[in-house]
Amino acid sequence: MFHIILVSPEMPANTGNIIRLSANTGVQLHLVRPFIFSLDDKRLRRAGLDYHEYASLKVHDSLQEAIKSTGAPKSRVFAISTKGKKRIGEIAFQAGDCFIFGRETAGLKPEEWEIIGLEAAIRLPMQANSRSLNLSNAVAVTIYEAWRQTGFEGGI
Repeated sequence: MFHIILVSPEMPANTGNIIRLSANTGVQLHLVRPFIFSLDDKRLRRAGLDYHEYASLKVHDSLQEAIKSTGAPKSRVFAISTKGKKRIGEIAFQAGDCFIFGRETAGLKPEEWEIIGLEAAIRLPMQANSRSLNLSNAVAVTIYEAWRQTGFEGGI
């Protein structure tokens, strides 16, 4: 199982899509407060369809708390960011790895980077003039690459 940490997500539809992804891939999803929507937001529910009951979701008051709850050693905690020097395909992922994603509009704050460390940043390849991918797309690409590397363990 992998861990996804969303730091202060802003868009309920993205979070709903990620809840659905988590349910379908067996990933543990962690949400770090504050977020500007309710977990029973109708847009979040619509995007997640009826998968909420199948997803494993934990809510945390801090990034440190979320990381600690994963049990992943610091060397297995990755932040997906345009700041990354290494590309996703350069990392050999393992079950239990933790992937951190920042806010849709602003990414991770400097104080969050102090917790994570810039050396943990990995990037998803994009065209040179591109800014970023949609959050739920970035999470899906990351989880499916990590799951592919581990032989789609538990998948059919």
